[in-house]
Amino acid sequence: MKRVIAVWLGVAGMAFAGKLTFPEPVKELKAGPDETKVKVDFPFTNSTDKTVVVKETVGDCSCTSIEISGGKTAYEPGESGVIRLNFDIGAAVGKVEKGASIWVDGDPKDAPSQRLTMKVDIPVLVEMEPKTLKWHVGQEMEAKTIKFQMHGDKPIHIKSVTPSTENFIQELKTIEDGRSYELVVTPKNLKSKALSIFRVETDCEVSKHRTQQVFAVVSPPVAK
Repeated sequence: MKRVIAVWLGVAGMAFAGKLTFPEPVKELKAGPDETKVKVDFPFTNSTDKTVVVKETVGDCSCTSIEISGGKTAYEPGESGVIRLNFDIGAAVGKVEKGASIWVDGDPKDAPSQRLTMKVDIPVLVEMEPKTLKWHVGQEMEAKTIKFQMHGDKPIHIKSVTPSTENFIQELKTIEDGRSYELVVTPKNLKSKALSIFRVETDCEVSKHRTQQVFAVVSPPVAK
């Protein structure tokens, strides 16, 4: 979605993109387990012999916003500045890639002058594999298992598992207290479609990792 260029308060006027030179258009960073937002600065210089005017910026999604230092959009030859990408992490975990496209005066509508990318490694404190258990109507009855592995410096315990329906039988097993668990799930029958969402409550100190969801699905038989 398109973004209005925001003023970066407290920083003197700097520069924008297009025929601008970015030494590092791709940057990698590791987020802290309790961080909700991260920001990455991309310095640049107008290395041309003409004024460069930033006309438009487009972030990858609503979770990505773009700022220019000082809110400045026109840069004289040799002038430098910084573009900042802000990413609202939300519930995202693992390796996430976000970025923005930058248009300057004279760029074709379908060809931005510059692409900036941030690669963010967000810690996974509660790892679940798989997140969805699947059966088909009419197949042979069998139990299936979701494995939980807790990461981080401190143990994380599963306090409760609450299903959204009564279509499945569940059993939580402790493999290693605070570190490893298994949720064994069995459908009550495989005669018709069924779905249940299991709400998993932990005692994780980081609030956004505290509650997790896993799924169990009985779907129509596979066509032959």
